[in-house]
Amino acid sequence: MASNAGPRLNIDNINPHVREAKYAVRGELAVKSEEYRAALAKGTTDLPFSQVISANIGNPQQLDQKPLTFFRQVLSILENPLLLEKSDVLINHLGYQPDVLERAKTLLGHVGSVGAYSASNGVPAIRQSIADFLERRDGFPANQADIYLSAGASSGVNTLLHVICANEKSGILVPIPQYPLYTASLSVLNAHCVPYLLDEQKNWGTDLATIKASYEKAKAEGIDVRAIVIINPGNPTGASLSEADIRAVLDFARQERLVVLADEVYQTNVFVGEFISFKRTLRQLQAENPNGGFDAVELASLHSVSKGMVGECGHRGGYFELVNFDPQVQAEIYKFVSIMLCAPVIGQCLVELMVNPPRPGEPSYELYNREYNSIFNGLRERATALHKAFEQMEGVECGEPQGSMYLFPTIKLPAGAAEAAAKEGRTPDEFYCMRLLDATGVCVVPGSGFGQKEGTLHFRTTFLAPGTEWVGSIVKFHKEFVEKYR
Repeated sequence: MASNAGPRLNIDNINPHVREAKYAVRGELAVKSEEYRAALAKGTTDLPFSQVISANIGNPQQLDQKPLTFFRQVLSILENPLLLEKSDVLINHLGYQPDVLERAKTLLGHVGSVGAYSASNGVPAIRQSIADFLERRDGFPANQADIYLSAGASSGVNTLLHVICANEKSGILVPIPQYPLYTASLSVLNAHCVPYLLDEQKNWGTDLATIKASYEKAKAEGIDVRAIVIINPGNPTGASLSEADIRAVLDFARQERLVVLADEVYQTNVFVGEFISFKRTLRQLQAENPNGGFDAVELASLHSVSKGMVGECGHRGGYFELVNFDPQVQAEIYKFVSIMLCAPVIGQCLVELMVNPPRPGEPSYELYNREYNSIFNGLRERATALHKAFEQMEGVECGEPQGSMYLFPTIKLPAGAAEAAAKEGRTPDEFYCMRLLDATGVCVVPGSGFGQKEGTLHFRTTFLAPGTEWVGSIVKFHKEFVEKYR
């Protein structure tokens, strides 16, 4: 007879790879910040702050970034097509422009209903719209058959890693510091993260010698290194790669037969220079070297509606494009995404709006352009203000903002802080970030959650939150913290 002594599952008998996975962005600090938020909502006055600032995660609309009007108006009709029967009210009383109604009608014609499943790899017309966008962006053709809609870029990463990692010997080169999605996913897959350090002294650029050394070390340990991840612009670093860096990575991938995973979700968040895509650079290398082997370099590039000026994280929309993949492998990728049926159709429609926004001369363009530029300029201004604040703080060094939504400053803490951290079983950067949250309500992520060079300490913060009061609270806290543990 079966025992009724307790539940079948416990922490010791669940999948150990899930247990071992770590995701610092939503870890202990994030949980504690939500406890503080709930306490404040209940009216507590026992805390030394009156609000929680979630600077730990790139969640723009949680931090008051406004949705783009054109996008939300189209979505409102997609969710409730009966509104089209009141087009006069929409236009004359609610501020909808005629092109909003036309885009909604077009999308409804393609999807039927946003409550229905689509093709596993996404609505064909939306994939074609993405292909058209990629051709405009890069100057090279794109084939909608190589494009897969996903529930945000994270879902695309999950799909690609599941297909690439064949067994426990499989390894993926991952930049350090990195977005913990990659290390966590590889832990679950029981595959190897092969870390390569970015060069902080060169604005967090890639260093080919470092990549090669990591690759050779992993090979010597019996790891089958199959792919390299590049996050451009970077998370958590915010750095944008130069064309020379991109070419060097692609040439290394050609030499070592590595799949390139280009995480490009911050491609519109570029403050310095311009975004250069891996797709465009690969096509240029192919044209420059007709027999140079670049036709065999497999590239998967990812994009999302969650970041940039769109900031629609909760709608879970994204895509990835495959270049130079074997057709039989693509068939297996299609099978894998079919297991999850399809990406959310409303998210797919948002992707279409992102890649095909109002254009000059169209009724909605002026408002769209004004809102878009206002968000971009606001992000740049807040990034600059936060950077200036860090420059005033003792023992803090931070490169100028280049892009994405983050700053990743280096912090040098007194020996007393390290001793106090050790007593709590924490790393010094975790200890610092926990005390920052307790004192100010500002939640950031310790650098150890992303990986960092031995002997260095960092934290990652977004610059999404409006206002400057919270920045001042960080400066005040830091001064008091350093004095206390000096």
